[in-house]
This record gives sequence, structure tokens and C-alpha cells, in this order.
Amino acid sequence: MGAIRTGKIGVSARNGGAGTLALLLALTACTPSAPQPGGTSQPAASSTAPSVSPATSTAAPSASATVPADSDETAPPQSGDKVISSTVALDWTWPGPGRPFKATHENPVPVAPPPAPPLPALYAIGAGRHPGDAPPYDQLSFRFQGGFPAYDLEFVPELIADGSGLPVPMPGAGAILKVVFRGAQAHTADGTASTIASAPAPAIGYPALASYAPAGDFEGVLSYGIGVGRSMAAVPETKVRVYEVEKIERGQHLYVVAVQLDATFWK
Repeated sequence: MGAIRTGKIGVSARNGGAGTLALLLALTACTPSAPQPGGTSQPAASSTAPSVSPATSTAAPSASATVPADSDETAPPQSGDKVISSTVALDWTWPGPGRPFKATHENPVPVAPPPAPPLPALYAIGAGRHPGDAPPYDQLSFRFQGGFPAYDLEFVPELIADGSGLPVPMPGAGAILKVVFRGAQAHTADGTASTIASAPAPAIGYPALASYAPAGDFEGVLSYGIGVGRSMAAVPETKVRVYEVEKIERGQHLYVVAVQLDATFWK
């Protein structure tokens, strides 16, 4: 792959609204789940915060460098931790079947010299509840090193493994939100180990966020399914919001994609 420009994002979704200051403050007061150890981590590659531009039928997302860190952190904060930027990439909307939300980031290839992975690498996964926010929501965050990958989200009838084409079990899930990261990976450059240093157990057990499961990590495409607690019939349009947070956390330069599920129906 040739070198391409870095630091650009394009977003598209139906019914996406502009973020507000109240939304930016919504990343506080979270009850995190306990992390579990994962694979071997890789050194972070520095990058500038992405610029944001509106796309068709989508107002420009809001951004702030003064927002507290996303609050489902995978470890206690340390001195020197800070938020570099925080952006509402997708305001509350329903990315139902045939209505995917897409965010396009461009990064140089490789994003870091060997032995680091050449693409943004998934470093950690975090989960947390925000029952006191308006609306209340459950959150699953994906922490990358090296930059923000492109990604799209869409509710799907079932989670299909990218390689085998077989269904992936999603215990406790009444509906499934599939998240596909493009230009990303969760394995080391030589393919022998995972880059994920910590992650919650797959059976999360929150009201809206029941579980999650990997569905593929091959040729720069990294896929996950997020299980929503109730069936699509009971909650036909569970709304989703997405934050992008660039931060320094425990000495790591991280790029966080925080996927939030509206938990109003579970109050």
C-alpha cells in the first residue's frame, strides 16, 4: 500500500444531529466493568487529532479538548493522563439494516516502524454504564494505538465470522450491532500474538449492552458484534452514539472509539 494522507475523517448517517456541550460531558460518571488481561501491547505511534468535516445529511460534529477522559477506562488514571480531543462522530441515531453509519479516517502506512503493527492496533476494550445520564446509556469502547481506523456500524440479523462465514454465538443478545474497523488489526506485526492488553469478559450483562464478540481480524479488517439486551421487536430502534477521544492514558497515546447504546428502555 502506498502512503496516504493522515488526519481526515468523513462521516455519514441518517438522522445524525450536531453534538452539544451536554453530549460532550456525557462521558463522565461511568461504572466500569473489571478488565481482564489480554495479549501483548505495542508502543503507541503519535498522531495529530483528526479534523472533522460534515457529509451528506449530517451536521458537523462538535469537538472539544477540555472534555474529561472517557470514563470506562481500563485502569486507574495516572499523573500525566489527559484528553487531547473529544468528538461526537455520530449523534443519537438508529443505524438499522440498510442504514449504516460510516466514518472514514486516512492514516499513513505504516503508522509506526517495525516491530509495531503497520496499521492502527486495538490495544484495549472497555465497558461501562452511565445510568444517570440523559439519556442513560451503556458503552463499549475500542482503544487503538497509531490512529483512528475507519469504521462502520449497522444492526444485523446475526453476526457472521468474516473468514468462515459461520454464525458467531451472541449469548443474551436480542439484537446485534456489528462494528467493522477498516485499516486496523488486533495482532502483532508478525501475526503471532494479540495486541489487546485488557478487555472485559464477553458476557457484559448490562441492561442495554449484553455482550460482545470478535468476528474477524484479517487483512486490515477487524470486526466485532455488540449484543443488545432486548430483541428488536421489544426495542425496535435502539439508538447509538459514537465518540472519538484522543488521549494519553497511563503513558499510552490512544485513539478511542466509544460506542454508546441508549438504555432508556431498560430504566
